[in-house]
Amino acid sequence: MTDDTALRASDADRDRVAAVLGEALASGRLTSVEHADRLDTAYTAKTLGELVPLTRDLPDVAATHVPATVERQTIDSKFSKVIRKGRWVASRHTRLSARFGALIVDLSQAVLPGREITIEADARFSKLIVRVPDDARVIDEGGSVFGKRNVTGGSEGDGPIIRIVGRSMFAKVIVSRGVSDWNLA
Repeated sequence: MTDDTALRASDADRDRVAAVLGEALASGRLTSVEHADRLDTAYTAKTLGELVPLTRDLPDVAATHVPATVERQTIDSKFSKVIRKGRWVASRHTRLSARFGALIVDLSQAVLPGREITIEADARFSKLIVRVPDDARVIDEGGSVFGKRNVTGGSEGDGPIIRIVGRSMFAKVIVSRGVSDWNLA
């Protein structure tokens, strides 16, 4: 990173800070709560000056790539009900897979790594529910066969872009901002 703290931060700058924070968590220098707080701040930072204090008290790591957990993760539910909510770190590409059960994922308090994330909603004979942040813009590029797909969104807010892809068969997929239309919450 450059010394000009007024410059706008890039995704690569944010990813470098995320790598340092991840190493600090792994080595016991940060608690999971401190890590989540700093990571959230890193991915919402607009300038390099906002990134500097996040790692000032941590040793630098030579990070030449984006941590794998920032890029991809899978949340799986087979013959069960799985709920992911509260403060957790999502990935740029998160695959949600539900088979013969229910999968509920709440992104409203999650740390989102970057301006755009992709949710691959893959449901078979299941119910898959995703709650997005209030200021998110949702783009639906998925489909359904013998099922129901209810994706609401499209806000023109300045929040993250959440792209929904994937297919569902004999399943119900709900993507919304609130919980009023969830019957599994």
